[in-house]
Amino acid sequence: MCSFVEQTQCKCITKNPSGCFILAGFLVKIFKILKSFDQLLETARNTLQLEARALEGVAMRLDGSFVKTIELMLSCTGKVVVTGVGKSAIIGQKLVATFNSTGTPSAFLHAADAVHGDLGTLQSNDVVVALSKSGDTPELKVLLPIIQAGGQPIIAICGKRDSFLGRICTVFLDTEVDAEACPNNLAPTTSTTAQLGMGDALAVCLLECRNFSSEDFGRFHPGGMLGKRLFLKVSDLVARNAKPCVGPAALLSEVVMAISSGRLGAVAVQEDERILGIVTDGDLRRMLAAGSFDPNTTAAQLLNPSPKIVDAEALAVEALSIMKAHNVSQLIVLQNNAFAGMVHIQDLMREGLL
Repeated sequence: MCSFVEQTQCKCITKNPSGCFILAGFLVKIFKILKSFDQLLETARNTLQLEARALEGVAMRLDGSFVKTIELMLSCTGKVVVTGVGKSAIIGQKLVATFNSTGTPSAFLHAADAVHGDLGTLQSNDVVVALSKSGDTPELKVLLPIIQAGGQPIIAICGKRDSFLGRICTVFLDTEVDAEACPNNLAPTTSTTAQLGMGDALAVCLLECRNFSSEDFGRFHPGGMLGKRLFLKVSDLVARNAKPCVGPAALLSEVVMAISSGRLGAVAVQEDERILGIVTDGDLRRMLAAGSFDPNTTAAQLLNPSPKIVDAEALAVEALSIMKAHNVSQLIVLQNNAFAGMVHIQDLMREGLL
């Protein structure tokens, strides 16, 4: 029995031999690509599943040592100094960034550079976190006795309890893994994931112990999109916009002109500094569609008496939430209960919030 490709060749060869072989070759390539796709996906799934199981194992082995570590870090009057070499050093740098952004002052000290002048980073009131898979890294064997002599506590995030690091540390956090995801069981993959997970668990517990709020988080992230979500206020946006407003007796032409000049797709209707409602360009379109156009129509007859309102001191993301919830494009902004203008959904788009 011929294969599909062979059958294709047999049927085509009598009609167009050259075209047949081109088609057959193309089909073979497609088959190989599809097969390689399946193999790649299988390898990727195996890697993620192996690392997930390793993290579950680390979680199950957590004990009083983890609690003691949290106590050491909370009572530290200096900073948390993280050290390591190789891939562990890279994980260490990420942990330092996470600690710093969640209220735990930290610094990274490369174990190799430490004994060549950078040891000055470490102060007497600091706590040291040392990362290593084997716990027998030569650079750590040189550095750790110096730290121990200085009296700073050493927290080990390590995959081997019976190691130099395991014996010299003050507290040991077990990140042992059965195997690396690397098919040769050599490249640090699963082991570094375990280190990263342990560090993140420490950071989250520390921020909870400190009652670290989103406002605190914002103080350390004033830039970029995160900063905008945490700091950008409606007042920052409305200050750039016009303040389209008419009285209740304003005729249709005045309403149209106010909407056009304000470029916000709406106009507020106000009387004696009191907001009566809002007229949007959508209201005008619906009026025209209904065939009820009358130039003598007033703003009072057109207005929506229940406009969506936001306070000027509210965060811009709160304004976005209101717009989404009510499917509107603009909000009337009040400041101290007085009309302060309008904020449009395009204002939020320009800031990248949508």
